[in-house]
Amino acid sequence: MKEVIDEKQKRAARYAKAMGHPVRMYILDLLSRQTCCYSGDLSNELPIAKSTLSQHLKELKTAGLIQGEIEAPRIKYCINEKNWAEAKQLFKSFFKL
Repeated sequence: MKEVIDEKQKRAARYAKAMGHPVRMYILDLLSRQTCCYSGDLSNELPIAKSTLSQHLKELKTAGLIQGEIEAPRIKYCINEKNWAEAKQLFKSFFKL
């Protein structure tokens, strides 16, 4: 049977799923406007439990949209520039922008 869904569609869907929550969109917006951010700073910005924030960060990291670096005792998060650029290009292409 012929595969009808290509790799670009799969990657775009993975990015879209990760972006499918307002808190994650806020995190991406914040990180896209600065070099990096520490998880503690994010928990001060957002009125949500640290465990909930951790789950949102994990989802974005698993999708490859952000990357985290441990700088004990904190974790520094940044946009994954390569995948962020790919996501923007995939969405532009999909929506014919």
